Amino acid sequence: MSARLRLIVAAVAALAVLGPLGWFWQRSLVSDSYDMAAMGYPDNGGGPSGHGHGGGLSVADLTGPSGPADVSVTLTARREGHGYTLNHVSPGPEIRARQGQLVEVRLVNESVADGVTLHWHGVDVPNAEDGVAGVTQDAVGRGGSHVYRFVVRDAGTYWYHSHQVGHEQVRLGLFGALVVTPAPPPRAASTPATAASPTAGSPLAVDADPVVAVHTYDGRRTVNGRPQVSSLTAPAGATVRARIINTDAGPIRAWVGGAAYRVVAVDGRDVHGPTPVTDTAVLVTAGGRIDAEFTVPPGGARVEAGAGAALAVGPGPGTPATAQPRATLDLLGYGTPAPLGLDPAKATRNFEYRVDRRPGFLDGRPGLWWTVNGHLFPDLPMFMVATGDVVRMTIANTSGEVHPMHLHGHHAVVLSRNGVAATGSPWWVDSLDVGDGDTYEIAFIADNPGIWVDHCHNLQHATEGLLAHVAYQGVSTPYRVGGAAGNQPE
Repeated sequence: MSARLRLIVAAVAALAVLGPLGWFWQRSLVSDSYDMAAMGYPDNGGGPSGHGHGGGLSVADLTGPSGPADVSVTLTARREGHGYTLNHVSPGPEIRARQGQLVEVRLVNESVADGVTLHWHGVDVPNAEDGVAGVTQDAVGRGGSHVYRFVVRDAGTYWYHSHQVGHEQVRLGLFGALVVTPAPPPRAASTPATAASPTAGSPLAVDADPVVAVHTYDGRRTVNGRPQVSSLTAPAGATVRARIINTDAGPIRAWVGGAAYRVVAVDGRDVHGPTPVTDTAVLVTAGGRIDAEFTVPPGGARVEAGAGAALAVGPGPGTPATAQPRATLDLLGYGTPAPLGLDPAKATRNFEYRVDRRPGFLDGRPGLWWTVNGHLFPDLPMFMVATGDVVRMTIANTSGEVHPMHLHGHHAVVLSRNGVAATGSPWWVDSLDVGDGDTYEIAFIADNPGIWVDHCHNLQHATEGLLAHVAYQGVSTPYRVGGAAGNQPE
């Protein structure tokens, strides 16, 4: 073979390799400013295609109600030391409201350079109040402010956190707890007001309901920002509802040492017919919440969050630590059945959300990236729904790592795991731990119009492309990722 021919062959071979690589590289590039709702491809789940994202309804119009607020809070975000604070503390101030009240929160950004938002994790707020930069609002720049207004319709344990550069800002302290206590039961006109004989489920049904917010700062696991053991004084015989919130990026196991306990709520939704468990931990997924109720024994008890972090509850100063139990409670069969309020067999939309991993380019960067249904970001499915749809979704994970999947604006009920049907209480979630090799079926009603992020709550994974959304047909957003506001939804 002549030298000239060898050169031609080499050039052709190089083009055969570099040409497709160049095509994939070019296809992966993301504009400096883009409409998140116009990316990828629509997946109608077997339902009618409707009119896509365009139409007469804007995210910006889907706001909370006007009028005087029942609970009004100002939260000022700052960069302090090596992290971030809200009103000079991390976790931020605990917000408490009663079911049905109108909450108003004014967010002020004093010194967070990248901008900041607040997402109300687990609260099914109107879409404009959801706090996702570039999707439901612009990030609040230094010196700016933003007001959130929403009615807390459902009692439960929730939390709030930044959804702007969230993988950094949440890890470094921009979060806090939101607790919604049940509305008082209606009284008959002839019944005088009294604090005696509390009704089950009312705010008086427990003697204490402390928040147990678990977060890792600089490698140290804490409860409510304090490492090791915090304490809560309570007499023997008191009923305690411990509101456990996992604000970290991965799952934890929590348990009550020294007393039997019941899991009375998951992700802000009551468990039907919970039964006592002992020597058993419960998995709390990243972003998820578990309410554990127990009676304080004479020697006290400890709500254990692992890695030495705990809340000791009792009449005295010391409650011995207990090792993590070997058993983990399976919520698929815990509690007793109850009506769902929807019929999954009559779903009008059926979606697959298959998470895997493969090499490729993400915004021009080569690497091993997450995929959804075989596609790399930004070529991801947009799960399209219409108001009133019964939605059924299969979430499968073959990626090699666990993914805590979080759907904004809705709660979904778990129907099955790995082909095994749920048999206990309806297991309602907004954050679901999907382990490697696991497949879950979930269902929900599309009853909250908007454009809703549906993503992995290991927020670093979201920056690596594990970010899709559920979008209502005919809804558009005026906000853009990137752009002058520097919106970075994760």
